[in-house]
Amino acid sequence: MASDKTGLSYAQAGVDIDAGNALVEAIKPAAKATARAGVMSGLGGFGALFDLGAAGYRDPILVAATDGVGTKLRIAIDTGHLETIGIDLVAMCVNDLVCQGAEPLFFLDYFATGKLDVPAATRIITGIAEGCRRSGCALIGGETAEMPGMYAAQDFDLAGFAVGALERGAALPSGVADGDVLLGLASDGVHSNGYSLVRRIVERAGLGWDAPAPFGAGTLGAELLAPTRIYVRPVLAAVRAGGVHAAAHITGGGLTENLPRVLPEGLGAEIELAAWSLPPVFDWLMRAGGLDEAEMLKTFNAGIGMVLAVAPDAAESLRALLAQAGERVHTLGHVRAGAGMRYSGALA
Repeated sequence: MASDKTGLSYAQAGVDIDAGNALVEAIKPAAKATARAGVMSGLGGFGALFDLGAAGYRDPILVAATDGVGTKLRIAIDTGHLETIGIDLVAMCVNDLVCQGAEPLFFLDYFATGKLDVPAATRIITGIAEGCRRSGCALIGGETAEMPGMYAAQDFDLAGFAVGALERGAALPSGVADGDVLLGLASDGVHSNGYSLVRRIVERAGLGWDAPAPFGAGTLGAELLAPTRIYVRPVLAAVRAGGVHAAAHITGGGLTENLPRVLPEGLGAEIELAAWSLPPVFDWLMRAGGLDEAEMLKTFNAGIGMVLAVAPDAAESLRALLAQAGERVHTLGHVRAGAGMRYSGALA
């Protein structure tokens, strides 16, 4: 008896293998542009090879980090501004690596979506390649997953994986002491943390992503998508110059939670809040959301994206080095005896 059922295909189930292959071809030039010493093979194989000896390491310790960009993705999806979200992905990983004293070497991404749109995915992964270029690491692999039924057609998720290295004995934090000076490096906005609260504040204010930003020149969506600043090159330069005892990436948890992570037991931090001005985006979020100071300092970076604890006799030279590298540097306070954070003054 003949069957009236026709055969099915993977494409009919919602997965287009040809589109995936087209994406790999589209992103190869961007990935190739991130090549650096040590890369032996890149996209296309079942794995990617990296030669630590060719990268200049004699007795290396590997350091790995993984992260995503949270609900900032929702704004990128809703606005269609996809070019910079990949920079955020890389920044969240490599800024963590450099806090260990490690140089980022290579990066892999995981991109999952309900329906693969090759031009849109190319824009996203080209942004990832740009983040790699800014941090000096190579984009050597990744995974694209088309998952109908798991994500709405235009929705996507991103995860990133970075591997770095340092010579044995050079790991941070090391030597943090009472009296060390705390140098804060300015952020470029909200970076990639606190966006669930950001979105709630925007909703409460009755604004759309295409509304003029109350704190900037562009639309609200575009301003809130300002990419996370990548601190790798200037921080590595400071570490190599000597005198850096610790580095803290100010992400979820803000200054309140992240700075204590790099301080030894029995030491805390004294921070003068008047040492820097609250950037306009945070001033607006604070007022529009009715947030108190403690919430600001625990949820957002509040204008400081990285903090270095440095030897007092190296503070001025390191501040000058960082400024010459393009960083906006603020002397925030100092390491002190006694656990915990102590703030003086007020955010302004």
